Amino acid sequence: MSKYASNPDAIRALVHPEEVHRDVYTSPEVFALEMKHLFANTWVYVGHASQIPEKGDYITTEIGDQPVLVVRHTDMSVHVLYNRCPHKGVKIASEACGNTGKFFRCPYHAWSFRTNGNLLAIPLKKGYENTGLENTDAVKGLAPVANVKIYREFIFARLNDTGESFEAFFGDSLSSIDNMIDRSPEGKLVLEGAPLRYMHNCNWKMLVENQTDTCHPMVAHESSAGTAVSVWEKEQAKGGPKPMAVEVYAPFMAPYEFFEGMGIRVWPHGHGHTGVTTSIHADYSAVPGYFDQMVEAYGEERARAILGENRHNTVYFPHIMIKGPIQTMRVFRPLAADRTLVESYTFRLVGAPDMLFERTLMYNRLINAPTSIVGHDDLEVYERAQKGLASDALEWVNVQRLYEPGERHDVTETANGTSERQMRNQFAAWVHYMTLDMAEPARVEAAE
Repeated sequence: MSKYASNPDAIRALVHPEEVHRDVYTSPEVFALEMKHLFANTWVYVGHASQIPEKGDYITTEIGDQPVLVVRHTDMSVHVLYNRCPHKGVKIASEACGNTGKFFRCPYHAWSFRTNGNLLAIPLKKGYENTGLENTDAVKGLAPVANVKIYREFIFARLNDTGESFEAFFGDSLSSIDNMIDRSPEGKLVLEGAPLRYMHNCNWKMLVENQTDTCHPMVAHESSAGTAVSVWEKEQAKGGPKPMAVEVYAPFMAPYEFFEGMGIRVWPHGHGHTGVTTSIHADYSAVPGYFDQMVEAYGEERARAILGENRHNTVYFPHIMIKGPIQTMRVFRPLAADRTLVESYTFRLVGAPDMLFERTLMYNRLINAPTSIVGHDDLEVYERAQKGLASDALEWVNVQRLYEPGERHDVTETANGTSERQMRNQFAAWVHYMTLDMAEPARVEAAE
């Protein structure tokens, strides 16, 4: 018998205020319920409008374990559709991206559909005369995802009708997306190039938690970033400018005191970010001409406000992280309880100097690529943790650092930059969305 399915109390029991049960990382049953409930009840990122600029352009992706496609229709509207033929269930599109023209054609029996999902044609349609086909869901075409919102060209979707509106779900956290976009003198981003894809043999939540874990960089990355900084320090005597790569690596070796002062902010519904007052991205070399462009576009006061906001990692629960100052985004795609695909994307600031995009690309290669130096440190730790959680010595994982009894998760607050507050915030949201559409167990009143 299932231990957790249709049992919200059992799900709630997995998360305590200061610790979580190992099953949230290791249980295939819990993972299956995340796909059914958590990812269906939250607003999930599915793509960026710049990926589908022309009519017929599409990308394929997943919302949890549900295959969907995002397509530009003939009237330039954007549609999010289930990637499943209503005839025999075959995936309509198998490539990561492409242009389908004016319609999709199923590769199995050639049923065709307009790019808004409507049924266009069925071969040998006379074979369905007097069968009642017109009364079935098959003739409705490709099923649409009911809830879609495009925010400044970021496309989000929610499978279920249960839950908050887009605006209520994200609230003030959208300010991180705003800041990244506003760094363009034209207020526009373009997603450039294919993502760097990197497989991790661990639970997806480990990666999400790590985005706001500031007590690990100077430890886990000592052998990589620490070595790079050590080599540079020996080379400094020869003179010359600091290489861009060293500027990227060096902040990872900042002391605890730096990360404490950096601060962390939590928002309701599991969102949060590190870097309230400063961050590892705050001291990059100035790019000639960029500030002048920003002043011309926004005025000096507004330009200084935009560029002075140097948030480190912003987590949008449940599965993406953006870095506004460096214009990157990571998407954590859960494949199994112990398997996660990470996609790392880069954005170009439209109208900004090319050197900014050069730095973005370098950062992504050095930190997030399968061939990166820093990323492999994290990967080893995640995989050690996944294996270590098989130990029967302890069943609970501690997230107690700077915990204060009575913490609320329906508020916006700032905390010490080394607090695990955002991890606790995420797990409070996890419980909420896992149980949002679960039926409560029947309560039997004792006879008087």
